[in-house]
Amino acid sequence: MASVKKEASATETIYKVLFAISFVHLLNDAMQSVIPAIFPILEQSMNLSFAQLGWIAFTLNMTSSIMQPVVGWYTDKKTSPFLLPLGMACSLAGMVGIVFSSHFSYILLSVVFIGLGSAVFHPEGSRVAYMAAGKRRGLAQSIYQVGGNTGQSLAPVMTALVFVPFGQFGAIWFTLVAALAIAVLIFVSGWYRSRLVAFPRIGNKNRKKAANPKRKNQITFAVCLLVFLVFARSWYVSGISNFYQFYLIKNYHLSISHAQYYIFVFLAAGVAGTFFGGPLADRFGKRNMIFWSMLGSAPLAMLLPHVRLFWVYPIFLLLGFIIMSSFSVTVVYAQELLPGRIGMVSGLIVGLAFGMGALGSVILGNLADLYSVRFIMLLVSFLPFAGVLTFLLPNDQTVKAWEMEQTR
Repeated sequence: MASVKKEASATETIYKVLFAISFVHLLNDAMQSVIPAIFPILEQSMNLSFAQLGWIAFTLNMTSSIMQPVVGWYTDKKTSPFLLPLGMACSLAGMVGIVFSSHFSYILLSVVFIGLGSAVFHPEGSRVAYMAAGKRRGLAQSIYQVGGNTGQSLAPVMTALVFVPFGQFGAIWFTLVAALAIAVLIFVSGWYRSRLVAFPRIGNKNRKKAANPKRKNQITFAVCLLVFLVFARSWYVSGISNFYQFYLIKNYHLSISHAQYYIFVFLAAGVAGTFFGGPLADRFGKRNMIFWSMLGSAPLAMLLPHVRLFWVYPIFLLLGFIIMSSFSVTVVYAQELLPGRIGMVSGLIVGLAFGMGALGSVILGNLADLYSVRFIMLLVSFLPFAGVLTFLLPNDQTVKAWEMEQTR
């Protein structure tokens, strides 16, 4: 009877938990989005250069990204359900710091706390989604990731509605967001702890099952290539979300508030792409979806810097949807490559790969100072062509066979 209950708990889809963790993902990523949202305000109030703005984005993403695989590796071995609200408390401290920071160095320190909170949340949040998924892993990951992408898409709206009228002090509202997230995570953590019996951690014995050296090398190559593809996609999205607003202001003579709505359209289209990408991958294959997402967006990315303002909205609608349609797909694909290492894999794909993309913020910021924002928009437009390397990834049937080898 106990084994039947254990099996049922592992195969049942728990929607209330999925929507709860997705909602917190929205709140968490909305708080992270405060940082790029406040860039135009900080540029004016603190006289920051593009390079300094790039360093702020780099600090946030690298703090979050480097720690995510570490947190995932640790929690793959040891149960830590209540690490989730504890991490969110770090984000709360960071938001308080943003409100009262009066110097560039204090902004960086505050951003470190927000990054640490995000580093704890993402691998553990992905684990909760996996535990609540039952047999519907693709759908569960889409629900979870849509929350985060929705939070990220709010950045330009926050700039227009919060930071333009209220300035830096407008960040005080997001301390309430962090407090709400902590309350929801206390509930989620209680459910998480109650389900641990159905999802035991991997013991050393299971880890030694593997792997002939050839298979291990094939899996390592596939994971590294997948991380590179996510890096290319992230670098492009980073260029649009962090710097295209300045391109609109300088080249089309838009106000700060008006420019934000264009960025919002791109990010909101990405939310839709993230949600529909999972079901589309179930039908057409995960590798095919990754390939289509990258190369399908490449012509639009090449057109974007050359079109009249009228065409930016429709291009952003298509571009955001297509390029982000592989977001949740890459996570599920990686989880199948390395079954049983849910936390580490989620941290690696969503975290470390995005941290590599954060290097782009620093490089692009410096290039914008040296040359122009137009130059970096032309430069990043070539990145989606990296999708041609998708052909080097194993197909879905091969990945499934490797997964069965590792879990036998």
